[in-house]
Amino acid sequence: MSQGRDVALSKLLSWSLRHGAEKEGLDITDDGFINVSDLLNHRLFRGKYTLEDIQRVVAENNKQRFYLQTNQDGGILRIRANQGHSIKKITNLDLTPIIDERDFPVIIHGTYWQHWDQIQKEGLSRMNRLHIHFSPGEPSDSQVISGMRQSCQIYIYIDVRKALADSLKFYKSKNNVILSPGNERGYILPQYFSQVVQVSPRKLIG
Repeated sequence: MSQGRDVALSKLLSWSLRHGAEKEGLDITDDGFINVSDLLNHRLFRGKYTLEDIQRVVAENNKQRFYLQTNQDGGILRIRANQGHSIKKITNLDLTPIIDERDFPVIIHGTYWQHWDQIQKEGLSRMNRLHIHFSPGEPSDSQVISGMRQSCQIYIYIDVRKALADSLKFYKSKNNVILSPGNERGYILPQYFSQVVQVSPRKLIG
């Protein structure tokens, strides 16, 4: 398969697993899994992609967005997106709670100038997703797989100790993305920003 078709399949998997499953009539579990056979029999995939295509896209995705698992009960192959969901039914993702700031002393949200005015007034919002996304470092750091686009113009560092002390929840996904549902309104307020950095030319802006 060409690289272009692999990219198209990756985008289709992302949309189906994160946002579109219920709209498309796909059975998705509360931990985010869909049977691969159900996907391949669905109109969006049927006759266009094979099991081997899905396995390759999962294996070669450099951000490790997807996770394949064989269900122990029936030996059925299932697939899940590791994060990024907006489907409210998904409440049981395999996430590791972060309870000690020493485990992740650096948590960063990447954003763009067009969003900064609103963020500095209102804070970070999960919007229509289940979580706000962070990375455990800047994109150039070796431990960062996903969680921030390379093109981000602003890095917002979170005061992890203060946020945890005030009962904000943070979790680590399987591909090392840091996730937080925010407060009861789905926000992390500016009072939890430890510093804000303009990426280029690099300088502190908050």
